[in-house]
Amino acid sequence: MSPKSALKAKSEPSQPETASRPLALLAWYDRHRRHLPWRAASGEASDPYRVWLSEIMLQQTTVKAVGPYFEKFVARWPDVTALGRASQDDVLRMWAGLGYYSRARNLHACAVAVTREHGGVFPDTEEGLRALPGIGPYTAAAIAAIAFDRRTMPVDGNIERVVSRLFAVEEELPQSKPLIQQLAATLLADARAGDSAQALMDLGASICTPKKPACSLCPLNDDCIARAQGTQESFPRKAPKKSGTLRRGAAFVVTRGDELLVRSRPEKGLLGGMTEVPGSDWLAGQEDATAKQQAPALKGLSRWQRRVGVVTHVFTHFPLELVVYTAKAEARTRAPAGMRWVPIATLAGEALPNVMRKVIAHGLRLPPAPSS
Repeated sequence: MSPKSALKAKSEPSQPETASRPLALLAWYDRHRRHLPWRAASGEASDPYRVWLSEIMLQQTTVKAVGPYFEKFVARWPDVTALGRASQDDVLRMWAGLGYYSRARNLHACAVAVTREHGGVFPDTEEGLRALPGIGPYTAAAIAAIAFDRRTMPVDGNIERVVSRLFAVEEELPQSKPLIQQLAATLLADARAGDSAQALMDLGASICTPKKPACSLCPLNDDCIARAQGTQESFPRKAPKKSGTLRRGAAFVVTRGDELLVRSRPEKGLLGGMTEVPGSDWLAGQEDATAKQQAPALKGLSRWQRRVGVVTHVFTHFPLELVVYTAKAEARTRAPAGMRWVPIATLAGEALPNVMRKVIAHGLRLPPAPSS
């Protein structure tokens, strides 16, 4: 069945079917809903702040990875006003290791906007939410549905997978997103819009998984076209993934006794505002000798020593390889302009992205840093 015919056949079903799917989903959700730190208990109103915070954190990140960060954030900043009064540097430090750091900057900007322009109260419509920094169409729909029970269906990766299998959407992502959005909306119950969305999310996370879906346990299995065809794992259709061009560079780990030389990255751009050790540009085809020429200049510096091996990291759009050089500075050596010395013992409190944690661990021969 083509996507258009699927939409025609499935988005305008008979009255009994219109009611049965959403109600079956909600009945399943009431029995099997996941217990998540940001999710309100059954029968309780959702906290817009916790919904918003979790949705921003969950972008491009797993529930397992987000859990500890969410708990840390709400313990330190229990509401949006508290977060709006924090400094961006503090937010970046707390976010360090979670990746995609533009989210942290947008998170802080949004908290400031809600605090200053809305009296600490989130707008309760998609339109109002989308006007806030860092909130796009999906996040606005998710907050509107879950926090305010607006009748809208946010479509995340889990829901894309469920819907594309249920209706056997042949068109590849991302071109199929509008169609999937329309089909997903047919699964909204007349009431409990937020629970309808969360039911589909949980169904995708626990039953309709990418590999080996547990179709026999699915409340929608009788209607699933992909299951009937035996093609579940081939959906959603995706275009071949393009890998970016490898970039190369050098990182310079300079110590002064028990201190490390660091600097902050520019506010705009990749890893904006985060802490790093001095380094070269990251360029495709860059030679090691060229990268080394970009080492920081300090008086009385020992000879540069190259560490064996390279540090590798994969960003969304490109993989990276960094050669690491180490050197020691004399006591009282001043940091170059735009750089500073920080105690190695306090590095855990710095806003270090994972790639820099790897570099520092490699340069100082510390235990390997966790990968992102």
